[in-house]
Amino acid sequence: MLEGIIFLILLAVALYVVVKLTIAVLKWMAANAIVGLILVGILNFLGVTHIALTPLNFLIIAIGGVVGVFLLVLLSLF
Repeated sequence: MLEGIIFLILLAVALYVVVKLTIAVLKWMAANAIVGLILVGILNFLGVTHIALTPLNFLIIAIGGVVGVFLLVLLSLF
């Protein structure tokens, strides 16, 4: 009986940690995506390059942020 209670407490703590880390990663990716999309919008508007917003490009922008946009600009030039 006591082992079951300890197991449930440890399971609740593990679930709490997983949820907190997931939320932290999602916030980081959302911030990168917003900054990257603004930068891509500016570059497309100014005519520097044309980067289509496909799901793969959006994922690269969300993970890489400004570095991801720079990578996509380099790839679009070649």
